[in-house]
Amino acid sequence: MTAQVVVLGSGYAGAGAVKRFEDVNDGTAELTWISEHDYHLVLHESHRVIRDTSVASKVTIPVDEIKSPETTFRQDRVTDIDVDERTVHCEDGEPVDYDYLLVALGSRTAFYGIEGLKEYAHTLKSLDDAREMHEDVAAAGSDATRSDPAQVVVGGAGLSGIQSAGEVAAYRDEHRAPIDVTLVEGLDEVFPGNDPELQGALRKRLEEAGVDIMCGEFVSKVDEDTIYVGGGEDEDPTELDYDVFLWTGGITGQEELEDASVDKDDRSNRVYADRDFRTSDERVFAIGDTALIEQGPEEFAPPTAQAAWQAAEVAGENLVRAAKGQSLRTWTYDDKGTLVSIGDEAVAHGVDVLPFNTFGGLGAETLKKFVAARWIADVSSIGRAIDAWSDM
Repeated sequence: MTAQVVVLGSGYAGAGAVKRFEDVNDGTAELTWISEHDYHLVLHESHRVIRDTSVASKVTIPVDEIKSPETTFRQDRVTDIDVDERTVHCEDGEPVDYDYLLVALGSRTAFYGIEGLKEYAHTLKSLDDAREMHEDVAAAGSDATRSDPAQVVVGGAGLSGIQSAGEVAAYRDEHRAPIDVTLVEGLDEVFPGNDPELQGALRKRLEEAGVDIMCGEFVSKVDEDTIYVGGGEDEDPTELDYDVFLWTGGITGQEELEDASVDKDDRSNRVYADRDFRTSDERVFAIGDTALIEQGPEEFAPPTAQAAWQAAEVAGENLVRAAKGQSLRTWTYDDKGTLVSIGDEAVAHGVDVLPFNTFGGLGAETLKKFVAARWIADVSSIGRAIDAWSDM
């Protein structure tokens, strides 16, 4: 009997695993691919849509361009996973049974219980999020009734926050819009936890782009008009008036996994997975932001596009190996470097085979374009990658 394999999610992990599964499958298994969206979003370039919504067509790839005709695709929202019955429940359609399941549902934004944050902040986890951010920035920057600049605040100076702040600043400059851009980070430096040389290069370019930076105090409360930063028993918080607030301060697991009987981190609800992507249930695999993939004692792969892209190659193959009863491959994350854009500028750091550590300019910009184009070519076509090049 042909094994039934199900993949959940159309992000980097899901789309990449589907492609790899199809490459190595010899008819041993049948694949059903389930996602809420009928396209793959090139998420690490979605911030481009904040500046220009026409870029949306360049950072979305229809699933029919990714999968083969033999793969069944179902557009639906997963609501529950029953590991005892080996069944995936969906919002609109009938349950789907599986012999082996790959969970690649990504993550949602973490709000850490901060009062008002979820209610008043934008997030950047989908194409609709980026479009809504663009609309609100454009509206705030074109309000002819006001005499002072519109205030756009980005919370969290990780990769997404830095790139989003850069796009808002680029929108401001291109449209000569009266907008002030502020980047707020609770830890002591932008891109916390990374090499100080890289942090310095990013700070420099953010400041050159006209982005104000506040580090060292956490957002403590948000209401309709004000972001409260820092404060405590003996001091009042700093108050930031805002027109548009984007929160990029962390991730947590998806709600649909809360009742799934696999081992998860209590705090983040992300699923523990071994280096072969198996979870505590041997028929359930997890990958991408959904998972905490073991890399050593108390060490896990980072929740980045680069890691998901690498892991998908092995996870897709392991689904076929599992269906055949073969031993599974293990995966070790290989950090090939960091690429960050600030508007039309870019910074590269720690890139393989290059003799220098951190650099910007045309070399970094071209390299970032190349990486995005290569991914698009891998999951779709060279033609689509060429078409997207100028907007990456």
